[in-house]
Amino acid sequence: RALITGSAVGIGKAMAYRLAEAGADLELVDINKRSLEAVKRELLQFKSEVNIYQVDLSQKEEVDSLWEELKGKEPDILINNAGIYPFRDFLKVDEAFFSKVMAINLKSTFLMCQHLIKSRLRKGGVIINMGSIEAILPFAEDLVSYDISKAGVIALTREIAIQYAARGIRANAILPGFIKTPMVEYYNTDAYGEGSVEKMWQRRDAMSPTGKQGEAWDVAYAALFLDSDEAKYVNGTTLVVDGGLCNTTRQW
Repeated sequence: RALITGSAVGIGKAMAYRLAEAGADLELVDINKRSLEAVKRELLQFKSEVNIYQVDLSQKEEVDSLWEELKGKEPDILINNAGIYPFRDFLKVDEAFFSKVMAINLKSTFLMCQHLIKSRLRKGGVIINMGSIEAILPFAEDLVSYDISKAGVIALTREIAIQYAARGIRANAILPGFIKTPMVEYYNTDAYGEGSVEKMWQRRDAMSPTGKQGEAWDVAYAALFLDSDEAKYVNGTTLVVDGGLCNTTRQW
């Protein structure tokens, strides 16, 4: 049974498809209920049980309520994929903006991991946290809050991996590079495409060593591996899925 946050679109949705295809039952979490309902309908083609929950993961009370509702069917796999990707000049980042990014990208991951660990201490489990190559090698300007939040996700993942390995809990982080998703389109157009979505996609393709940015499926397959028994000795790592981008010197 896998719980995936941010599963209504993009990478989270692709992960839901791949895990359902592999036979996992799913607990899908997102703030967008209508999109979640659409995903659930699409997953009817598989034999998996699919439950959906509308949750604002930045609010501890809502996270706690979610896990109360999950009692008796707690997941053994947790994928913390929910996040936001907002741009803002460093000197214009105020406390409210910074706190919002931290709450959604980092605090929610922390809280969800706590709950998973409490529920699986005697049974073992798998955690995958979504980082970003931006946390280790910034490629874009005006993402300081995002970069800090994702660096925190990497540190959190390492701590969990070391502290709970002997209790049968593995934790790893996936660091996507340029991936073509709805979230990227929502946040990036003005930053990289001068208002043109097509120009933004072309620019990101040109930046990629493969000549093409990745797809949500590329990240989903990486998650499927980390979730599986084939990765039973993979713990505390950061798996970069970027087509080699981090090995280049190209910048925006």
